[in-house]
Amino acid sequence: MAEITLAAELGRPVGSAASRRLRNQGRIPAVVYGHGADPLPISVAARELRTALSTEAGINALLSLQVEGGSGYLAMARDIQRHPVRHTVIHVDFQVVNRDEAVTADVPLNLVGEAVEVGRADGIVEQQLFSVPVKATPADIPNSLEIDVSRLTVGDSLRVADISLPARVEVDVDPDTVAVTAIASRLARGAEGAAAEEGAAGTEGGAAGAEGEPLAAADTAGTEGEG
Repeated sequence: MAEITLAAELGRPVGSAASRRLRNQGRIPAVVYGHGADPLPISVAARELRTALSTEAGINALLSLQVEGGSGYLAMARDIQRHPVRHTVIHVDFQVVNRDEAVTADVPLNLVGEAVEVGRADGIVEQQLFSVPVKATPADIPNSLEIDVSRLTVGDSLRVADISLPARVEVDVDPDTVAVTAIASRLARGAEGAAAEEGAAGTEGGAAGAEGEPLAAADTAGTEGEG
């Protein structure tokens, strides 16, 4: 994974009012922490941050954070706070990382292949897990992971253990966690229910007819005796 250079400025004032002024100026308040260093308040340009986090790596981009005065940090964006309505970034925590030290990151999970049998049965493939926490060195964190659904049939499920993992990448979650399931569609379930009800009704009708036959025979025998 290539490093993305992101310039940062020191000396930002802290507090809600000061942070609002920074954002009005097109800058995002942030903090750098990790590897035993005291948290360092900084700010970054909103446009540059958006560009840095819009690559294929997304929020897992490896950043070369260049702080004015010559200091540099290899970092990753961790806690990204967004405006509750506009969803714009309002604050970022950058974690200092080491190239040779494994970190944990959430990686998007994509479905690949075509679940032909599920489609033939009018079923639905439901994705239960949309991202997977993995552990790897920063450069080895994949942009995304894939899971093949082509062999699914209705009633089947795929688990985290079924995900194809690149070399030097481990999942940081229970391998038995369900990632994908294949279920019958609502229409198919309704048809099955109706068929079951019809079958039950037919069985009950047949049983009633069978019970009624001896009675009819008895009535006939009684009539013959009277004659």
